[in-house]
Amino acid sequence: MSSGQPAFAGDDSAKSKSEAAQKAQKRVSGRVLKVAQSKNKYRVKVLQKSGRVVSVDINKKSGKTSKKKANN
Repeated sequence: MSSGQPAFAGDDSAKSKSEAAQKAQKRVSGRVLKVAQSKNKYRVKVLQKSGRVVSVDINKKSGKTSKKKANN
């Protein structure tokens, strides 16, 4: 291979809604309710065992996550 590493090694980007859901579940444990996408990010709503709904934003290119508590 000329690139040195396979494409998936070290690639943290979220390429699909299912990948975004997996990243959100790693950040916040619970059941994924909804995955919405915009141009630059996915927004994943997760229902925690406590009953709280938490939104996790995932940047499509970098894969970085940010957590926000949603209104119940």
